[in-house]
This record gives sequence, structure tokens and C-alpha cells, in this order.
Amino acid sequence: MYKEEKHRTIIEATAAELNEFKSKSINDPWKPNYHIHPEFGLLNDPNGLAYYKGKYRLFHQWYPFGVIHGMKHWAQLESEDLVNWKRVGVALTPTETYESHGAYSGTAIEIDGKLYLYYTGNIKLGKEERSANQCLAIMNEDGKVEKYSNNPLILGVPEGYTGHVRDPKVFKKDNNYYMILGAQRLDETGTFIMYKSIDGLEWTFLGELSLENFDNNFGYMWECPDYINIDGKDVLIFSPQGIEPVENKYHNIFNVVYIIGKFDVENLKFIVESYDEFDAGFDFYAPQSFKGKMNQPLLFAWAGMGEFKAPTDDNLWANCLTFPRELSIKGDKLYQLPAKELELLRANEINNSGIANESIEILNDNNCYELDLTIDSLEASKFGIEFLVSEEEKLTLTFNKDNKSVVLDRSNMVHQYAEEYGNVRETTIKSFDKVNVKALVDNSIIEIFINNGEKAFTSRVFPLENSKGVEIFTDSEIKYSYSKYSLKKGI
Repeated sequence: MYKEEKHRTIIEATAAELNEFKSKSINDPWKPNYHIHPEFGLLNDPNGLAYYKGKYRLFHQWYPFGVIHGMKHWAQLESEDLVNWKRVGVALTPTETYESHGAYSGTAIEIDGKLYLYYTGNIKLGKEERSANQCLAIMNEDGKVEKYSNNPLILGVPEGYTGHVRDPKVFKKDNNYYMILGAQRLDETGTFIMYKSIDGLEWTFLGELSLENFDNNFGYMWECPDYINIDGKDVLIFSPQGIEPVENKYHNIFNVVYIIGKFDVENLKFIVESYDEFDAGFDFYAPQSFKGKMNQPLLFAWAGMGEFKAPTDDNLWANCLTFPRELSIKGDKLYQLPAKELELLRANEINNSGIANESIEILNDNNCYELDLTIDSLEASKFGIEFLVSEEEKLTLTFNKDNKSVVLDRSNMVHQYAEEYGNVRETTIKSFDKVNVKALVDNSIIEIFINNGEKAFTSRVFPLENSKGVEIFTDSEIKYSYSKYSLKKGI
């Protein structure tokens, strides 16, 4: 069997190795306080999200032996309130021949009182050649996870596709279960394929899902398909690889798109009514949605991108997840805001308001906080906020009424990251007269939500120890008000 050094499981780790990894990563100042991140090793896609038996269940892709994309495991966490998380070990270790090179991403659905965890068993046949199996693990009511005895559920890939078939999303509709998989055709174009089951165990291949009113030749691989119904509308979310930038969109190495419309499952069609880039920032990939305790639509994503070297690499840990977001639809757009449970982490509230025509400093002494700021632009044509400010650096969010742009600029940060794809991201919003900014800052990640979730920017940043300043700036008179909260540790 083809194997490389990176194809090791956690079972093969020595106690000395694990102690070294933990000791190197434990005191890294860039570790988040309330964003899920690995204790050590590399984290990527969120997997198997669910609210099950009184707890939020979350898994994520994890490679223990450094910060490369090696043998993927499913690390497991749980929470009773969505914000205070406990690590509970490794749920899936790829020890079987049907997953010989990794337990890749997948999703969760409750069936007959148990939580079914669907995932892709990755098979490497050589350095380039690969195959894939679709597999199942089951969590019982006590929270114990065991692999299904008759794995794989789906052996190999259908005719007409490369070995890049992965990331099952399973959902129930009209008493049947359906599975969407990201796939690559033999001509190296991306698509979705679908399967159907009456019990979640025996699956029948249906064919390709057609996206009506959409460019179906959109990149060379479609990863991480996700489907959820929000406010009566069907929403399909996916991560196409290999798409070109279009004006100010799709400038990351890999990007995420959401589509709103109607899912005609029986005829393998998704009728597209509107679509857009999911997040306008630098670091947002592989999002996965699920329904929360109150049946609210929630979503996590990997706040990372590709295999770029980050300043945390030297301390043997990489990446984090976004804070959970609550989703809604307004008109033909998807809106997203931090989950309301964020309020449970709040402390040390500071409020202020006034009128200004020059910079205003917001008192701040740490980089784990929430800022909720409203600016009435009055006479100003350019205004915004500077985060992580010191004499050496700053991160700038600028609103420009004249060219109707919102720009996030991290080019003035000392520690650069993935700069080959640019240090500026730009989007636009409906109105610049009165803007609201909700920002979550957590040591090495910032999430910015504009105008009640109309647009979002997610970005990794690696500030110097003394870069804690926050300032409002303007070129003319504005009216402002803000609330700022320190946020307590959640993991």
C-alpha cells in the first residue's frame, strides 16, 4: 500500500512526541480564547455538526503530527451552550483499509435516535492517483462513536468521475434520505452527484445535480456541499476550487459560494434564484450548517485557506474555526451574524457616543473582545475603523461613499500571511449613510459583520503583543455610538 511519512495516525504517536507538541503550542499568544482551535497540529473543515441529546456536537478535520495536510482524523468537541467547548478526544482514527489515507469530511443526521456520521474514506493509490469510499460511524445516546460494521456504504466512485469524490451531506426529504457529494468529472470540471436511501444505509446512485440558471462549468472541483432550508428557501453552499476572480469577488486561492433557490430533488435540479460569495474576507472555507437547539440555522467554517505558512507554524498548531453564525434570508441575500449565545461570554461593557470630525480612540487593553459600532456618516465621504493598532501596524476597515466600497486592508500588519493572494479585500453594501459594524477579535482572528449581517469579512491576523489599539477615523463629521465587551474564554 502506498504510504508517506505524513500517513500516520495518532495511535502511532509516542508519549514523547505528544508532550513535545503540547509544550510547544500551549503558550502561543496567538491562540484564540473563544474560537475553536486545535490543542496542537492542524485543524481544517468542521464536520458532523449537530445538536444531539442535549449537547452541541462538533467534529473537525485534524492532523496531529504538525501543520501539513497529512492523515486526517475527526477530533471531537461538545458544548451545552454553543460557546463553552470541551475537547473530548478523537472520534475517528483512520485505521481501516477503506479509509487508508484519511477520514475526510462529512456531516451528521439523527436517524432512529442515533447520530449518523457520514464521511469519506480517502484512498491514495500513488502520489497522484486516488479513490474514495463513503463511510458511516454512529454515535449512540451515551455519546460513544463506533464505525459501522459494513463500511464502506459506497465503494469507490461512479464511472465518469476522478477519485475526487468526497464530503457527503445527508438530509431527509419526503421520507427518503439523500446524499450530495462534491465531485470532479474526468474532464476535470466540478459538479455534485447524488445518492438516495430509505434507511441511511443502502444507497442508490441517482446522477448529477443540475444547477439551473448557473454556470455549471465553475472550477475544477466542488468541495464541501452543504444544504439547508432557511425561512422557506433552499440554500446550497459549496466551495468551488479553480474559479477566477470576478471584479471584487473570489480573490482567495479557494472560495465559497451560496445559492438561494428551490431544490427539486426528484428531478435532480436546483433552480437558482440568486447567488453570491459567502464571505468577503481572506480566510473562510468549507462552511457547514445545521439546526441548533431552538431549530435556528447555524453555521461554522474553517477560518483558513490552503497550505500557507503561518506564524503559528513554529509552535506546531494551525488554524481555527469561525465563531458560530446564525443565518437568515432577506430578499435575495443570505445574512449572517454571530450566534446570540455570544452574549454569554460578555464582560466589562464600555459604551460611548458622540459627534466627531477626527479620530476617536476606543479604550482597549486586550485582543479578545466584541465591538458593536454604528456610524452615521453625516458629511463624511470616507470613514472607518483601525484594529490592532500600534506604532508598527494596524488592520484597517474603510467605508468609501464615493465609490461605494468597503475595504479590509491587512497590508500594514508586520506578520504577513498568504500575501501572494493580496492583502486587500473589497465588497459593497446597499447604504453608506448609516453603517453598523460588529467585530469579533480573538488574538489571531477577526470576524467583521456589516449592517446586521449583509456582508462579512473573516481574516486571520497575527498582531504584535502591543498592538491592541482601536480607533474610529473620518474625513469629516460623523455621529457614532458603540458598545465594547471583553469576551471570556470559551475553550
